[in-house]
Amino acid sequence: MPAIPSSALSRYATPGAWAAASWCVGMASAARAYTGAPLMPTAAEESPTGWDWLIVVAAAGVALYGGRLLGRRPLTSLGLLIVASYTSTLAIGETGIAFLQYAAVDIAMCYIVATGTRRSRAVAFALALCVLPAFAILRQLLGLPFRLPHSIESSWSDWQIYTLLAAVAWLVGNSVRQTRAYAERLGAQAAEQAVTAERLRIAREMHDTVAHSIGIIALQAGAAARVAETQPTAAREAMIAVEQAGRETLAGLRRLLGALRESDAGQPRDTAGAAGARAGTTGAGTAAVESAPLRPAAGLADVDRLAAATTAAGVRVEVRWRGERRPLPTDLDLSAFRIIQESVTNVVRHAATTSCTVTVDHREEEIVIEIEDGGPGHASGSGHGTGYGIIGMRERVSLLHGEFSAEARPGGGFRVSARLPLPAAAVDTAGADTAGVDTAGADTAGADTAGAR
Repeated sequence: MPAIPSSALSRYATPGAWAAASWCVGMASAARAYTGAPLMPTAAEESPTGWDWLIVVAAAGVALYGGRLLGRRPLTSLGLLIVASYTSTLAIGETGIAFLQYAAVDIAMCYIVATGTRRSRAVAFALALCVLPAFAILRQLLGLPFRLPHSIESSWSDWQIYTLLAAVAWLVGNSVRQTRAYAERLGAQAAEQAVTAERLRIAREMHDTVAHSIGIIALQAGAAARVAETQPTAAREAMIAVEQAGRETLAGLRRLLGALRESDAGQPRDTAGAAGARAGTTGAGTAAVESAPLRPAAGLADVDRLAAATTAAGVRVEVRWRGERRPLPTDLDLSAFRIIQESVTNVVRHAATTSCTVTVDHREEEIVIEIEDGGPGHASGSGHGTGYGIIGMRERVSLLHGEFSAEARPGGGFRVSARLPLPAAAVDTAGADTAGVDTAGADTAGADTAGAR
């Protein structure tokens, strides 16, 4: 972030350049009475000598160098502008520093207040306030008069105005400094919120990707252990299911980590060969998992596969589709699937029941999801203790501006319900294409996809 916020003046020149320009204009205004130019006032005093003009030129060079030095060594720059003002004013015989020369000092002080430390700000403000008193004392030490015949002003008469000018410059610089600090705080807060949001998103994806498969693995491994001696064939089938679930989990984690590592948003993804990641049952081994492609994110098309895997683990999942199935935005499709997946996982792990029902209702302007079971009605993963399942589902629905509820059913069991509103573009597209949508074809395609996976 720049030291001073962009403004119309700073776009054309730096603060140091404006300070140097103000000083030079002030010097020209103070010396105009001695130039003899037409239409210019004439001084009653003698004109400065050649050596005096040489001092004025040297002072102008010092002021220009001071303006150039403002961005790197601001206090030194301020001191050079003050010294240049003193020497040039003494050289031409004026009793007071020109207004624009003092404005150059205030511009430098304003920059220091806006960008410097507390100590440098205090020093700069003190120097700006003491410019005129110090000049008056200097003239007294040199034995010079405080008032010349052609002027009614002394070197002290304008101190109040110049003090007010210094105070205004300090207020402007302090306002710029506070604005910059506030903008930096906002930027830091925005960055922190973005990091927190990304961390929560990754946590939700990791939880939803792993929790269901681990639950299935635990059930199948337990079943295999119970029937290993009496039913070797059933035990072998259960262990094959455990292997499949483990490879699917590893493939899902690899896809998630691969997506996080992608630095180029336009990097193409290999969506072919999705079934190869799960070819462990045919002897492909670990290499198949390591070469798993970065498939598209899961969605409602995977609900039937999820139901089949959970049913095979011992908890029957009945899926009911209502309304007209149609393509959904990626984020909404993924969130809907993750809500169903987490709810089914909670049923498997905590509901102490053998069945549950998943209802997906495609309505005109929203998707309504309900997962019901006939267990004792306790909400595990609701955020009490170490569970974050329902918290994650609630966050997903909140990000999509939907409605979420998770509560015990009056007649027993537990119900999870989510209403996800469709974006306006999706609603318009669905309305325009209603006549041409083949629901049976869409179902068949979903079933084929589920079978390929």
